[in-house]
Amino acid sequence: MDENSIGSHYDRPAEQIDELEIDSDFLIESIKRLTKDQRKAFQSLGGQEARFLVDQYYTVQKNRIATAAQIRSMEKAGEPVNVLQLTKANYEQLEKNAKVGLQVYAENNPVGRWLLAQDGIGPVIAAGFLCHFDIKKAPTYGHFWSFAGLNPEKTWEKGQVRPWNAKLKTLAAFKAGESFVKRSNSDKSFYGKIYKETKAQLQADNENLEFKEVALQKAEKVGKTTVAYSYYSVGKLPPAHIHARARRYAVKIFLSHLHYRWYEWHHKRPPADPYAIAHMNHAHVIEAPGPELI
Repeated sequence: MDENSIGSHYDRPAEQIDELEIDSDFLIESIKRLTKDQRKAFQSLGGQEARFLVDQYYTVQKNRIATAAQIRSMEKAGEPVNVLQLTKANYEQLEKNAKVGLQVYAENNPVGRWLLAQDGIGPVIAAGFLCHFDIKKAPTYGHFWSFAGLNPEKTWEKGQVRPWNAKLKTLAAFKAGESFVKRSNSDKSFYGKIYKETKAQLQADNENLEFKEVALQKAEKVGKTTVAYSYYSVGKLPPAHIHARARRYAVKIFLSHLHYRWYEWHHKRPPADPYAIAHMNHAHVIEAPGPELI
């Protein structure tokens, strides 16, 4: 098989690659697509198995990105990358299989279907929330916030057990949060819009030195040569801080809505506590978007 024929395999989608002969003595078989029976098996996933698969998805994604970077580096040096190309294709197929399977898992649950209906929430993130949260242990949305590491009053010292789930915090505050940020210019994105509006309000407050006291306190804890200090020292929060606050707010609204919908469906009645906080300085409550859970 010559170099051109090897390259032709990569002109096709990864799921169409059955096997690639590197040379006459070296044959590697690629990962196959999920069968119908395998897809059906995802419908009966347990929480522990789903958590493992969500973790594996992000691990494989990280490996695929690292492999792609290595390929680019080796190509620049003129080195062969045939095996790494196949490895990357296999990682891509593993990602696709996990995403398809986790979508089946999420679609098989009314709460999962509500999650998937929210712009910015894909099958992996939806499955992650489904398998990490337990509505039976969360009478209020504050329990969701705390378990996801979004309650600033929850602290822990060295030697103590962390009072939140670190993987869930990454999933909520960063994975879902950044997804809302990326979708913030779309009219379809309910939570992206909340992020965008909140950020604009925070920026205006920042210019009016509404956060001066907090900023000056932080100025004492950072190096004077840092970009952050140039903002803190004049009584303002740096752009990254404003971004993080707005993103966190959007995520907290999203989690309060998730709790409300989930609690209402599971207990057949709405939760006793209000399910959403007022938007910035506005008096109204932000209602949870549809669809209704059935």
